[in-house]
Amino acid sequence: MALDAGVRMGRRKKIALIAHDNKKADLVAWMRFNRELLAEHDLYATRTTGRLSRETLGLQVTGFHSGPLGGDQQIGAKIVAGECDFLIFFWDPLEPHPHDPDVRALLRIAAVWNVPVACNPRHGGFYDLVSADGGGVRAAYRALRRRAGRLPPAVRVLSLAHRHAAILNIGLMTA
Repeated sequence: MALDAGVRMGRRKKIALIAHDNKKADLVAWMRFNRELLAEHDLYATRTTGRLSRETLGLQVTGFHSGPLGGDQQIGAKIVAGECDFLIFFWDPLEPHPHDPDVRALLRIAAVWNVPVACNPRHGGFYDLVSADGGGVRAAYRALRRRAGRLPPAVRVLSLAHRHAAILNIGLMTA
């Protein structure tokens, strides 16, 4: 499928959430920060990620099988059916996974169908652009600044700088 500028998403997005075991804490922290925004959308998740989302954050999540038991493929099928607008997949590139072919297939399907993928908390900042709902970069920037005020001061500076860079589509490196 070629990039189609005519593809439109509704106000209520369909977001898939997946995290490998070593990345679940990162995803839950990211979801906690974005809880208000996530609650406005339809959420899908593989088994343990979905359970954590429901139990720790009280979010409504449609659960699928565990990734190694076909959950990644189930979410891939949602992408192909046009029923997934974003994939938040905090995967662990440093650990071997028995279902690595499924992981690669899911990432490939997301790329083929032009579904944005966030693979870590910094990538997760793209959600600010989506949540602006047509307000463009300025609205996303204002929303980001409001939400960044909730972070601890040391994290706020670094996080805000990276998110501003993401909104402006520029790179920002840290030591």
